[in-house]
Amino acid sequence: MAQPMKMILAVAAGGAIGSLARYFLAGWIGHLAGPGFPLAIMVINILGSAAMGVLAEGFALTWNLGPEWRAFLTIGVLGSFTTFSSFSLDAVLLIQRGELAWAGLYSIGSVALSLLGLVAGLYLARLILGS
Repeated sequence: MAQPMKMILAVAAGGAIGSLARYFLAGWIGHLAGPGFPLAIMVINILGSAAMGVLAEGFALTWNLGPEWRAFLTIGVLGSFTTFSSFSLDAVLLIQRGELAWAGLYSIGSVALSLLGLVAGLYLARLILGS
């Protein structure tokens, strides 16, 4: 299904802003914290999830923004700042709907299968590149 150009541009513009924010914030936090524990990404995931909560509740209760602005902020800015915010929102929505089994499956499955996917990708790259 074709998306309206305004929606595509809203998501793209938000994505540029969110990814640059992640890049600069991660660099700044990483410089302060030093190497080792990935504190920067942890902080970004927490901030992004908190911001997603504020936006989701604000949209639900009072903020009457059009779909392009919602997509700009949630999919674009926060989605590229951290996809963890989208994951967190989906998991909480399942919990709020009383779908606890689905929420557990989604949460555990997302984390476990994402880690497994990364390991599979590493292995595949080693096979292809021969190292």
